Amino acid sequence: MPKLTIDNIPVEVPEGTSVLEAAQKAGIRIPTLCYLKDVQAIGACRVCTVEIKGARTLVASCSQPATEGMEVKTNTRRVRQARRTVVELLLSEHDGDCQTCNRSEDCELQAVARELGVKDITYPGAKAARFRDTSTPALTRDTAKCIACRRCVTVCNNVQGVAALWAQNRGFKTVIGPAFCQNLDEVVCVQCGQCGAVCPVGAITEKDHIAAVWEALDDPNKHVVVQTAPAIRAALGECFGYPPGTRVTGKMTAALRRLGFDGVFDTNFTADLTIMEEGTELLMRLKHALVDSKKGGNGHKDDHHTPGPLPMFTSCSPGWIKFLEHYYPDMTANLSTCKSPQQMFGAVAKTYYAQKIGKKPEDIFVASVMPCTAKKYECQRPEMNDSGVQDVDAVLTTRELARMIKQAGIRFEQLPDEKMDAPLGISTGAADIFANTGGVMEAALRTAWEIVTGKPLPFENLHVKPIAGLEGVKEASAKITGAKPEWSFLEGAELKVAVAHGLSNARKVIEAVRSGQKQYHFIEVMTCPGGCIGGGGQPRLTTNDHRLARIRAIYEEDEHRELRKSHENPAVMQLYKEFLGQPLGEKSHKLLHTKYVARTRV
Repeated sequence: MPKLTIDNIPVEVPEGTSVLEAAQKAGIRIPTLCYLKDVQAIGACRVCTVEIKGARTLVASCSQPATEGMEVKTNTRRVRQARRTVVELLLSEHDGDCQTCNRSEDCELQAVARELGVKDITYPGAKAARFRDTSTPALTRDTAKCIACRRCVTVCNNVQGVAALWAQNRGFKTVIGPAFCQNLDEVVCVQCGQCGAVCPVGAITEKDHIAAVWEALDDPNKHVVVQTAPAIRAALGECFGYPPGTRVTGKMTAALRRLGFDGVFDTNFTADLTIMEEGTELLMRLKHALVDSKKGGNGHKDDHHTPGPLPMFTSCSPGWIKFLEHYYPDMTANLSTCKSPQQMFGAVAKTYYAQKIGKKPEDIFVASVMPCTAKKYECQRPEMNDSGVQDVDAVLTTRELARMIKQAGIRFEQLPDEKMDAPLGISTGAADIFANTGGVMEAALRTAWEIVTGKPLPFENLHVKPIAGLEGVKEASAKITGAKPEWSFLEGAELKVAVAHGLSNARKVIEAVRSGQKQYHFIEVMTCPGGCIGGGGQPRLTTNDHRLARIRAIYEEDEHRELRKSHENPAVMQLYKEFLGQPLGEKSHKLLHTKYVARTRV
């Protein structure tokens, strides 16, 4: 536990703590631009520079270890001037379009410049070359705004393991982007948006769908409905000054109504529907593996398709699906055939709901509010049109919804709490926890276990704690006892499950399965760290503290529900009775299931 002083304040910290972290413990703020807590501390930007007694030069506090007896000064004239010079040089080549940039309200470069008292461009000169990459459905790159902090490179390579972004060239000509300065659509990019989520400026942003939604709302011939993902309600408040993890479900609903949507619905409705389909699919795969295949059969013919192999992977996260299609194309059959809740909602809204209100599918416009930029890509996949038209028309991130609310002059904090519309706004607590890593798995187990045994899942308060939290790879198992007669083949079986979040962790699980080191029946994978609550479209900047606060809020949302299991959702049961028939039935298979494709690496 080294003891040191920072600005004459004594502080004691664990071995290996950086000077920056020690300063934070002492209540001293040091500005940063390239630093990412728990992810990156490379000292590239030099904004966090400090003066250490006895050192010949200033040092980057984020990468300098705190040592015994160290005397640190963070606010000397020399330090202030060095930081200001660094920021002035960054501004001299930054072609930011600050008047119209959508990051102008939360630009870290702008904020640091104000903090350091930078009022003029001291070094006018050449600007970075501008190249706008709009090649993908989800993301936009603008090289003129990039400050080469390398946050996106670290996240794409180390956290996600995708490696779409690298530093090209050197010095003033450095460009952060795909190899050989290609467009993003020319390399493997899963469009998760984690690069944009950590970018301190506007160099990488989500592709804006706000104008398309306003246009639909202004069209008197369109019936415009909106669905909101479970993660939104625990994060949207941050855009309006609320602490991370504040639940704003009622105010969010009221705001959407005031924006003019004809129906304010919940993706949670189809999250419950997903569990009915996915849970049944898992049971059919288990039956095929344990019973049918031993008899030499070809699967459960009544299900309109042959069950796929085990382990079965969840299919809610489009970035994860694209990752598997590119890097492990031979395992696409292991993906659940279920569409994501977003896409199920679009298909149901333009068929079942359309019939109920007497509208044609093409007259209904479905907007989604998602924590995920990859959902913009997903809605445009050619498979997602089983309603006869594109199932989901536009996707707003959490940040985009906040901008729309502000554009409309709505005072969010003054809104009353309102409830979502029926029937597609009715949901259970099991759907809420889809937002968290481990949540889809827990929701599926709540229903599948009860289908097989007729009893509640045997975990305290229905929470499967071994698969909760932020550990990268989590696993759990449960021995099935008391199976109903029709599920007697599962009696005594040990159901083994795993959960991974962040694609580099997904890679670890897949490699363990392929090598035979691990055996699982069911695996949940979420693209983003923490699951959807840490999605690429959430309020910036998401740290583990933010993730944990949002996770707690989602579990509270679940625990306050009267209904906490997907098969208890009365509106979903009515949907099957009136329209779909049964899980994995002919109509549900057509509307709610799909096939994924093997892709090349380019």
